[in-house]
Amino acid sequence: MLYFHTEDISFSFKYKRLTSKWLKLVASAENKKLGDVSVIFCSDNYLLDVNIKYLGHDYFTDIITFDYCEGALLSGDLLISIDSVKENADFYKTCFEDELNRVIVHGLLHLIGYDDHTETDIAQMRAKEDFYLELRKTLL
Repeated sequence: MLYFHTEDISFSFKYKRLTSKWLKLVASAENKKLGDVSVIFCSDNYLLDVNIKYLGHDYFTDIITFDYCEGALLSGDLLISIDSVKENADFYKTCFEDELNRVIVHGLLHLIGYDDHTETDIAQMRAKEDFYLELRKTLL
């Protein structure tokens, strides 16, 4: 089950059902099953505090993924900075909604087991994001 929350910001996410359906399809395509995944929308400062406290990283980021997966069952928390998503959308000259969906699927891909530490990993992650963003369009 997919859950949506906010921390320290006022943000309304309109596409809960569509996103749930989409992420279930992503999980299935990767031979996984969607368990309990919380998507938590927050500010840059909130996410920075989490990054420092739990990961020891003193920098801003758009998403932090906490993995509670067991076998093929995907469970975890996806903490997403709405501030960073807006900045990234401007930087990459894309709309906010598309960038937000990219960050959401990026977090799920981390739960599935993909990483983004090397150039090869980053390229694979980006290709998967692009593929699943196209899949999402078929659900509209």
